Amino acid sequence: MAGEIPESFAFDQIWVVEANYAADAAERRKAVRAEHLARVAKLREAGTIIEVGGFADMSGSLILIRVPGEEEALAIARADVYFRSGVWTGFRIRALHRLVRADELGSD
Repeated sequence: MAGEIPESFAFDQIWVVEANYAADAAERRKAVRAEHLARVAKLREAGTIIEVGGFADMSGSLILIRVPGEEEALAIARADVYFRSGVWTGFRIRALHRLVRADELGSD
């Protein structure tokens, strides 16, 4: 791989979580949306969540998470009020190696 990555760039391994919405998610989420958004905003501020959002067709959500392993990413998703209240019915999770500027990588 040496020489393949442009100078001053690096790969950042993150976890992509695709959460599926329940058929009645639009109704279910009303009671818990403020709690969900407050939590993901806090995790984003901490740098754990890189991006998060719901698909416009109400089929689910996409979450980009920076943690060491898959189990930690799943734990974050499972602890969310959307999962605990049935807005999300399940997950698909995959590792993603995204190309970033080397100076974007944290010092951790």
